[in-house]
Amino acid sequence: MEDLCKIRDVYRAIAEFETQFIQQYNLSLNEGMLLCALLDNPRLTSGEIAEALGLTHSNTSKLIRSVEEKKLIARIIGKVDKRQMYFSLTAEGKEQIHTIKNSNHEMPALLQQVVDMLEK
Repeated sequence: MEDLCKIRDVYRAIAEFETQFIQQYNLSLNEGMLLCALLDNPRLTSGEIAEALGLTHSNTSKLIRSVEEKKLIARIIGKVDKRQMYFSLTAEGKEQIHTIKNSNHEMPALLQQVVDMLEK
């Protein structure tokens, strides 16, 4: 039961961080993670995005639509197979993700401990 309480505390810290993240960048954590994924891999399919973020295909479609509406990503039609669709960062998306990466936003102490532990 003690582990469950610890998980609850981590979940609350993530929720607190996401609230601050939305206020500061007008992006959900999933939207921010999508930008990070595309920064690391400049062209991804929706299936690759779903796998990278651990989301269902339905949730990924909604996420892609939301970030497209913010003009942060663009669709690219495959050159060989016109049915193949890729996504990449727009100039605005690149600027946004670099702003996020270079900012010093405050993370709840518990969440920072988890991040530090994962980096070891």
